[in-house]
Amino acid sequence: MDEKNFQKIKDVAEKEIGNTPDVAHDMSHVMRVYNLALSMAKHESDVDMDVLQASILLHDIGGHKEMNDPSGKTDHAIESAKMAKPILKNLDFTAKQIKHIQDCIISHRYKTENRPETIEAKILFDADKLDSIGAIGIARSFCWIGKNNANIYKKVDIDEYIKENMNGKMNGRIQDKTKHSPQIEFAVKSKFLIGKLFTETAKEICRERVLFFENFLNRMEREINGEL
Repeated sequence: MDEKNFQKIKDVAEKEIGNTPDVAHDMSHVMRVYNLALSMAKHESDVDMDVLQASILLHDIGGHKEMNDPSGKTDHAIESAKMAKPILKNLDFTAKQIKHIQDCIISHRYKTENRPETIEAKILFDADKLDSIGAIGIARSFCWIGKNNANIYKKVDIDEYIKENMNGKMNGRIQDKTKHSPQIEFAVKSKFLIGKLFTETAKEICRERVLFFENFLNRMEREINGEL
């Protein structure tokens, strides 16, 4: 993608995402995913970089619509894909490219049945998920805890928690966010992340980041218990 189109799409993304109170999905998140995805793309063949770059920059632009829907029925991935179409048409992307970019955006979300099929969609999905673990994942988790008045430390019976606070599904929507914690998030999602990824590069990165996250949680528990 040439610098002109990159900057135009980035400007639109920054305008739509704006000053979101969700620091886990702000423009800094988008650019972390962007940088990681471009590094990952070097290890893959036949990647359409125009499609990949545009998909990444636009993948969260519908986030405010999901946040403003208390019913939980709005999917920001679907909304972002819809919003992307006129933006891309104005930049002379072809109909085929636009459809491909929309498919990448729609399939980037973790909690849906829309699976990424192309290498561009898989790279976006993987890079987006990797941003939730490792050192940056720890930082994001505590930002989420503060925003939702949840728990810095809380361990529970996971089966009971899923039944009571996640609609009985491992990937269910959290009903009462104040009951959540980084320990619970790791137990229900983060430690299983590698099984959700598509590229070998992402899986390699994931192994190291999950171990780092787990070691941090174990260290924190020992400090809380007065062992360190």
